[in-house]
This record gives sequence, C-alpha cells and structure tokens, in this order.
Amino acid sequence: MPKSSSIRNLKSKIQNGITQDFDSGLSAQYSILIAGVDEVGRGALFGPVVAAAVVLPPSALEKLVAAQIRDSKKLSSDRRLKLAAQICQVALDWRIGFATSAEIDRINILQASLLAMKRAVLKLKIQPELCLVDGKQPIKDLSIPQQAIVKGDEQSLAIASASIVAKVWRDALITRLAVKYPQYDLATNKGYGTQRHLEGLQQYGPCHLHRLSFRPCQMKGVGSGESGVGSRESGDKGSVGRGGSNYRVPHYSLPITHYQLP
Repeated sequence: MPKSSSIRNLKSKIQNGITQDFDSGLSAQYSILIAGVDEVGRGALFGPVVAAAVVLPPSALEKLVAAQIRDSKKLSSDRRLKLAAQICQVALDWRIGFATSAEIDRINILQASLLAMKRAVLKLKIQPELCLVDGKQPIKDLSIPQQAIVKGDEQSLAIASASIVAKVWRDALITRLAVKYPQYDLATNKGYGTQRHLEGLQQYGPCHLHRLSFRPCQMKGVGSGESGVGSRESGDKGSVGRGGSNYRVPHYSLPITHYQLP
C-alpha cells in the first residue's frame, strides 16, 4: 500500500495539467493496478449522481496524455465523447455506479456520491489494488485500499478518465429522459439549474426524478404538469458495466439497461 508521503511526492511533480507521472509512478513503484474513481452530477436538480471506476494499464498512459485527457468539465461535449471512446477501448475494465434521486433525498448528496463511487468500484471485474478517489472523502466501508485526492481529476489520468466516462454516461441518460420530460429543457441543461429549468419547475413543479430535498425542486408549480409528490422507487442499485442492451450514442455504446427508466 503506497504511503501518503509517496503520493504527496508524486503530486508535487504535477506542474502544468495532467502528466503520466502520478499514475505510472505509483504503478511502477508498487507494481499494482490502480483504479481512478470520480462522480458527476452532484449539483444537478434532476436525475442520479453517477460515478465511474476505470482501471488503466500502464502501457496506455502515454497515449492518453497525448490525447490531452483532463477533467471532464474542461472539455467540450464532442471532445468528451471521443475521449470516452478511447478510454473505454484501452481500459482493462471500467464500470458505472449511481445513486438515484430518491437515494439522494434519503441520505444526502455527499453520501449518495460516495455510494455511487462504491458501487462502481465493486462492479469491476478486474480488482484494483488501489483506488484513487477524487475529493476529500474516502469511500465508506470499501475493502480495497484507497486514497482520496483533492482535485484528483486535475492530477491523475485514471481519475480524469473516470470523470469523462461518468459524464458521458450521465449526459446520455439525461438526454434520453429529456424526451419524456421536455418541459425542463433537460437535453440542454442535463439536469442542472438553468433559467429554463427553473422556469419549468415554477410552471409544472418537479417530476418524480427531481431531487426533492433540493430547494429549487420544492415548488409546487402552477401548470398541469406532473407534481412529483407521489411515492418514488429507488430503482436499481446502480451497478452497470459492459454488456446488456445498450443505448447508442456516437463512437461507442453506453449501457444504461439497469437504470429503471420511467
């Protein structure tokens, strides 16, 4: 298990964006498989918080550096799609986990984010020996050794790769759900609180996939839309990986079968 001092020394080498030093340094020094883990959608008003766990072979790191892998928030949608395809092609394994809106309301967004990350890690078929987790909080009750890294998606290729895969997967899911809920402009805002989304909430109220514990989702609405105040199912437990019936997007398939679409 790498010591915290070793990780700090590797972090100190990062000067201008992501290099392969961080991940390859750990892999080479300790001869271990590393998984990067990150989540997306924490600040959204609608839909699940989604996490990805990605295990990269050391041989792929140089190629991914050349592809300018970085935090998903700093990439255009088209660029994320292309990079996600490349990441999933070279990864030894990658898996998706999520926590539903109902779970977010029940245990809070921080705990739901950690739960989504745990589900992604536990779904991996190739077990890593160390998980690099984005953020301050370690994943609760994870049997695999882990290291939480603040702004890890700016320093680790594996974490940045997980960020990209999770973002593309979640965006595809919200785009599909947007067809049923056009009143919230979800295809554009991906569930976040834009002006048009807030106007939709004011007029129609929240639907059952909104996060009702979030203040903007607590308005009743003045129109005839779905009120969202009825019972909600927590849905699937959030572990999705390769295989199954896929939802197709450009460049590669994103499996979303296990999400309980309304």
